[in-house]
Amino acid sequence: MSVSISPAATADRVPVAIIGASGYSGEELLRLLLQHPFAELVAVTSRQQAGQTVAEVFPRFASRARARELRFTEPDVDFLAARARVVFLALPHGVAAAYAVPLLRAGCRVIDLSADFRLRDAGVYRDFYGHDHPAPELLDRAVYGLPELYREAIRGASLIAAPGCYPTSILVPVVPLLRAGLVSAEGIIADSLSGVSGAGRKAEVDYLFVECHESLRPYGVPKHRHLSEIEQELSRAAGRPVVIQFTPHLVPVNRGILTTVYLTPATDARGAGPAAALAARVTECYRAAYGREPFVRLLAGRGLPDTKNVTGTNVLELAWRVDPRTGRLLVFSAEDNLVKGASGQAVQAFNLLCGLPETTGLL
Repeated sequence: MSVSISPAATADRVPVAIIGASGYSGEELLRLLLQHPFAELVAVTSRQQAGQTVAEVFPRFASRARARELRFTEPDVDFLAARARVVFLALPHGVAAAYAVPLLRAGCRVIDLSADFRLRDAGVYRDFYGHDHPAPELLDRAVYGLPELYREAIRGASLIAAPGCYPTSILVPVVPLLRAGLVSAEGIIADSLSGVSGAGRKAEVDYLFVECHESLRPYGVPKHRHLSEIEQELSRAAGRPVVIQFTPHLVPVNRGILTTVYLTPATDARGAGPAAALAARVTECYRAAYGREPFVRLLAGRGLPDTKNVTGTNVLELAWRVDPRTGRLLVFSAEDNLVKGASGQAVQAFNLLCGLPETTGLL
């Protein structure tokens, strides 16, 4: 089976499959791929929903003929590899790798939404996820799938590791500043607020309505699993090891992430003069990095990120302020954890693989 996916090949729709299509991220992938003009959804899997049509499981898609026809199946690799050129894995960490290995061997391109291939170091994976990596031989082959940072690598990848939702909200604001030497790699603090869908579609007491409604609480302190990939990518940007303080919070909304990052300007940046001069340098940096990016909205003037402006979209809002009292730089971001933080970003990577305009099926 050929893995070539070129612009010419997309005159006909690219056959795609989703393994684990019944979770929240899987449902978002269904929504995006059912409406994608160059994707042909040929298979979706779910052990619990096997035999039912997509429309029966998700009535919101019932107006689409393909959703009324396509049935969930058991996740059989041979069946999927015979039908799809690109396979999305919307599975828990530790499970996705078991499917990625044979799918890659069969010649499929794989876009993994789990954490299984985000890290380069199997020892770090063991430290943060509590078990040995199931396929360490593939870690060097995987490309970290944040298009705004690694677009060219994604275009030629066979295995793409879609970033986590929290990491996306932190890396997009901070990486350009580290690369430009505008902020110190020391003392970075990030606070994030996430909607309950970030925990996945599962029945656990902590995520029941009565437990979450009218409730705000931190969790995963002080070593949330996403810290591993955040620090990996910040270290890559800084050219030296970076350790940050990260505190996630659960908030009583369905979806959306709001992140605030506290940064210390680098010594030479502080020497630029008053706060306004530093703010101007940060503005210039962001415009150079993201001024032409379709899915990063730079907020000028007094605008600040708001999850209501990004839910249901693949857009990340970004703003920044210099506090003249403390001398710190504050950066803020907002995104939809299920779209830009998961499935939308995966489709963005799919478009790059296929040589399509990056915005295809996402606007």
